Amino acid sequence: MTRPTRKEITMSRRTDTDPAIELSIAAEQICFILVKAKEFDALVEPDDPESGSNPTDDREIDVLEDQADNPTLQELAGAISALNADQRSEVLALCWLGRGDYTAADWMEACREARAVQDEQLVQYLIGTPLLGDYLEEGYNQLGHSCEDYALGRL
Repeated sequence: MTRPTRKEITMSRRTDTDPAIELSIAAEQICFILVKAKEFDALVEPDDPESGSNPTDDREIDVLEDQADNPTLQELAGAISALNADQRSEVLALCWLGRGDYTAADWMEACREARAVQDEQLVQYLIGTPLLGDYLEEGYNQLGHSCEDYALGRL
């Protein structure tokens, strides 16, 4: 018999009838950040930085390249920076929850820990976290929320 994974244990604790844990971040804000993080995660390194050709000739793949003036990066950084300190802490705690560092039952502890590590580098830390969008989505789902309706047509 195999031992259940941490994720299976966490998911078995929550049921569809459990009330969702309330966040100080509006659903639209966290969903916007989640969607932008997923878009940013999909970017790749430029393969031809000196390309001067027509986007149609390149099958418009340059849009998936991570450029210095990337609007997705600017929107993501701006959205996280616009949050107050408590809201940024919740985003960090959601990331940790989705990554498996905490469970939904440990949500308050994750938030306390996230508030303790607030600094000016938090936005860069979050943006630099690989799979941030997936972690945020998983954490948000574990707390009983979903961005499914918000993300329709955006991803």
